[in-house]
Amino acid sequence: MSYHTLETAYHTAGISYSAYRELIDTLLAQGTTTNGDSRPDILDYTKMNVQRMSRLDKTVTLLPDFEAFETLLQQKNTQWLWLILTEGWCGDAAQIVPVMEKIAAQNSHIETRYLMRDANESLMNRHLTNGVSKAIPKLICVRKADWAEIGSWGARPQEAQALVEDYKNNPVGDFKAFAEKLHGWYAKDKTLSTQRELLAAMQIWLEA
Repeated sequence: MSYHTLETAYHTAGISYSAYRELIDTLLAQGTTTNGDSRPDILDYTKMNVQRMSRLDKTVTLLPDFEAFETLLQQKNTQWLWLILTEGWCGDAAQIVPVMEKIAAQNSHIETRYLMRDANESLMNRHLTNGVSKAIPKLICVRKADWAEIGSWGARPQEAQALVEDYKNNPVGDFKAFAEKLHGWYAKDKTLSTQRELLAAMQIWLEA
């Protein structure tokens, strides 16, 4: 299998999760968000996302299966970099990036760096959903030994993605009503689908 070699500049340009959270707060105080959008509805979405992330930071409990991964990565002498494309206004990102960060924080062999989608178009274009959509968040797993991309995941769990695609194909009602339905799904799921899909992806990446 061949892998696309990652430019190390993305590692340098990426920021930590805490810096990402601080960036969103700082920009909101200035009346804007991570891509420079200052429309009132976008700012409202961003404020809601701050609340979602704060809640998930406190409440996410990981599946026990994740505990084994530090040992497995250590046995393989492997270090991963997770590049995570995101934006502060994105509701899906708010529901998912705290889970990604929690997984990485539990494992000393995984480093996360956060990149804004709209400021990193070339990287985003290499990881389009269904080959067409710049959906986020998008996690790109990089093997640090040779800076090779060994896999990616995102932008949503399969069931959530199906809801989005159904709405796009048959947009009944306004987007606000659909967004409430989607976030209702996330609330009911309690991050379990995200965790299970990431766990399955990590098991594949471990063999790369």
